[in-house]
Amino acid sequence: MQYYEIGKFIKNKRISINKTLNGFALDNDIEPAILSRIENMKQDIKLGIIVKIAKGFKLTPAEFLNEFENSIYKSKL
Repeated sequence: MQYYEIGKFIKNKRISINKTLNGFALDNDIEPAILSRIENMKQDIKLGIIVKIAKGFKLTPAEFLNEFENSIYKSKL
């Protein structure tokens, strides 16, 4: 699985719910600079951050990663 693309997925999903980077980060106890580096694929994502991001989208980590994997699969068709 191409997890290096997860940053792009997070950014698109965040934008789709009309949240700014700073707003989403602060609402979910994530440092905005860390979220920015993840979204711009300049930093790997840790499990603890995935948990916080998933919660921000009202998903479990498994649901969030499943959505991501499905988006990668669809883009390869």
